[in-house]
Amino acid sequence: MLLLLATSLTLLSSAYASKVAGAWYAGWHATEGYPLSNVSWDKYNTMYYSFATTTSDVNKISLEGSDGWLFPVFVSEAHAHGVEAHIAIGGWDGSIYFSSNVATAENRTAFVNTVIDFVKQYHLDGVNFDWEYPNEQGIGCNIVNSNDTANFLSFLRELREDCSHLTISAAVSLTPFRDSNGDPSTDVSAFAKVLDYIAIMNYDVWDSESWSPGVGPNAPLNDSCASSSEQQGSAVSAVKAWSNAGMPVDQIVLGVPSYGYSYSVNSSGAFVSGTKTLAAYPVFNSSNQPLGDAWDNTGSVDSCGVYQGSGGTFNFWGLVDGGFLNSEGTTAQGIYYRFDSCSQTPYVYNETSEVMISYDNAESFTAKGTFIKNAGLLGYAMWEAGGDYNNILIDAINSAI
Repeated sequence: MLLLLATSLTLLSSAYASKVAGAWYAGWHATEGYPLSNVSWDKYNTMYYSFATTTSDVNKISLEGSDGWLFPVFVSEAHAHGVEAHIAIGGWDGSIYFSSNVATAENRTAFVNTVIDFVKQYHLDGVNFDWEYPNEQGIGCNIVNSNDTANFLSFLRELREDCSHLTISAAVSLTPFRDSNGDPSTDVSAFAKVLDYIAIMNYDVWDSESWSPGVGPNAPLNDSCASSSEQQGSAVSAVKAWSNAGMPVDQIVLGVPSYGYSYSVNSSGAFVSGTKTLAAYPVFNSSNQPLGDAWDNTGSVDSCGVYQGSGGTFNFWGLVDGGFLNSEGTTAQGIYYRFDSCSQTPYVYNETSEVMISYDNAESFTAKGTFIKNAGLLGYAMWEAGGDYNNILIDAINSAI
């Protein structure tokens, strides 16, 4: 009986180990309240240091702006805790030169060597390419080429040939990479042969700079139950799109957020008429962006030289600090709450400040974990490790999986 129990536990442990339980670690937050000593290493098996960025020199990738001095310590700490140490290359501000770096055979070979040298220098287990986005403008000054996706594939093939044991992944949007016509690719099966997995960034689906005047879910699990005008993408539709295009579900990791967005919503429109029940998709004032938590950008110039104001970002801990949630991660006294059954995501509202926030909590992370398990996905990756509060989110998704 004891032997059977031990065998069962070993099988369970092996099954869990085969899943990706990951998070991105933002190096620039190491000195802003989330040092490496705060990482709950035992909750993860993979950690992506963010970000190394592309440069105009194909022979160089940079850690500038991400506390690069900390990176070797990050790798050592990860390995000491039995966690794979990966580097995330790119990001919203760091993808400017991806296109030019893979545009020609000569550049691709040079960039492959650059990545390999970086991996060897820091003794890394994996590389996560966060190109935002092939054949799409992204931040606004990214170099773009109609052959980006084909060139990216050629680059990955060469990298895979030279690094057979390196874990290679890509952070991707809700729809497959754009083809030469600018449409989502209908066949990405070749990418499945050179990537260990993709991580679908199922967040920022709706934010305060959204096309719509209504408050929507930052990271909807599903949207098929919403009206057609409110179907902007979800975990369910994204997995379907990628798998239909040839990416096996067991090579798909779901990206999940530890943050949400704030909106200025007049109290007259925040509630269902005649009640104190929060309304769905209420109109917000886009000219009055509420400031987020202490990590929110209060205004700065991006890598394109363009000034960007506050994004209204609230990390999960920021919702606690801001008085929207209590220390258990549930609604604080005097705050209104709604859980949307379609998107499986929550909202909170402070009637006094007239601030509404779309975010994720333990309930929504549990729902996403259950989806990952039932759909047969490879696991999850959370942006970012430092956004959680007392491991409430990560414990919820781990327990569900």
